[in-house]
Amino acid sequence: MKLVTHLTERRKAAGLTQSQLAEIVGVSRKTINTVENGVFIPSTVLSLRLARALSCSIHDLFELPQE
Repeated sequence: MKLVTHLTERRKAAGLTQSQLAEIVGVSRKTINTVENGVFIPSTVLSLRLARALSCSIHDLFELPQE
C-alpha cells in the first residue's frame, strides 16, 4: 500500500533539515529521507515522534491515497 506523506513540507516549514529532524526523533537522516520519498512506511512510534517534533498530528503528516 502507498502512503501519501506531507513530511517534507512540514519539516521545511519548521525550518529543519533532514539531519536535524532525524536527531530529534532518534533515527538516521537516511530514514527521514526514505519516509519522505515514500520508500519506507514509518512505525506508529516513529510517526508519533515525528508528529510531536513537528507540533502536528499524524494525520497532518500522512494519509491514505484516495481510492
